[in-house]
Amino acid sequence: MDFLVILADAGRGALGPVAAIYALAAIGLNIHFGYTGLLNFGQVAFMLVGAYGVAVTVAVFGGPLWLGVIVGLVAAVVLAFLLGIPTLRLRADYLAIATIAAGEVLRLVFNSGVARPVTGGVFGLQQFAGAFYAVNPIPSGNYGFGRLTFSQRDLWVMLVGWGAVALATLGVFLLVRSPWGRVLRAVRDDEDAARSLGKNVYGYKMQSLVLGGILGALGGMLLAVDAQAVAPNTFNPVVTFYLYALLILGGAGTVLGPVLGSVLFWFLLLFIDSALRQAIGAGYIPDEVISPADVGAVRFALVGLGLMLLLIFRPAGILGDVEEMRLEAGAGATPRRRRRGRKARPAAGKRTDERVGG
Repeated sequence: MDFLVILADAGRGALGPVAAIYALAAIGLNIHFGYTGLLNFGQVAFMLVGAYGVAVTVAVFGGPLWLGVIVGLVAAVVLAFLLGIPTLRLRADYLAIATIAAGEVLRLVFNSGVARPVTGGVFGLQQFAGAFYAVNPIPSGNYGFGRLTFSQRDLWVMLVGWGAVALATLGVFLLVRSPWGRVLRAVRDDEDAARSLGKNVYGYKMQSLVLGGILGALGGMLLAVDAQAVAPNTFNPVVTFYLYALLILGGAGTVLGPVLGSVLFWFLLLFIDSALRQAIGAGYIPDEVISPADVGAVRFALVGLGLMLLLIFRPAGILGDVEEMRLEAGAGATPRRRRRGRKARPAAGKRTDERVGG
């Protein structure tokens, strides 16, 4: 077994375009779940409309790439309103049901024969990101060190992707420390308390859903641009659960949790994949035990087992604080201050209003 090859494969997974794309989408999900307590199980739906906004605008209607980006963002905002208006005044589980259903409905509609002239049906759309690669300033060649190298194409997507992640992370850092962000956390911890202080809980939830959906749409756009192809079956519910897995791994309700979680998730996934394939090739693992065709399933089973152990022994994730973010909690759960007792109750009046963002 060549451990340098294994580490190089894992490093490409941790630093590559896909890790940046998932980190960006997970930052949006972190705004929903980590900071607002919205159980959004359909973040992949925002990724889908973002990706198809770009693909349809360019490949079908011949528009410029920048217009496709605008179309994708507008589609994400419209989807957020369509999901949020009928559900955000209800319990959190209604939003969970609506979002996961919306993702599947959109996937099936885009797959259908009726939508095929626009979406390409099951075959999807291809070769619509030429304008993105045409402005690539990186000369041809491979870049890196040792066996950890990237092509100029991947490096360009990584530069844009991780740049977007850095900007989104900085934006979240500033927002959650603003009065707006403090209200979001108050809504997450106790909606009734925030409402009693005159805060429009419904409005803040809607703003959170829109903002997180926009970041999810940007992740979907980058995913489509990286592959130079988009197909409905790429955006299945499993993608959302990957996002939750890496968010929990890094720490929900933390600024850097989605970024760290994405890097570690894809490092572990590719490390296990490469190690298993090399072990099978070297004869350390007989084909009767694990065949090369089974590696894809086994790697996810092992990563899932690791996440189970993490939730048992470190339920708030690597960077999370159990007192700050309870992963078992959603909107409508038992308020934290009630569980702590009387000591955690704020003093009164003006001081309480300031803590919630007044």
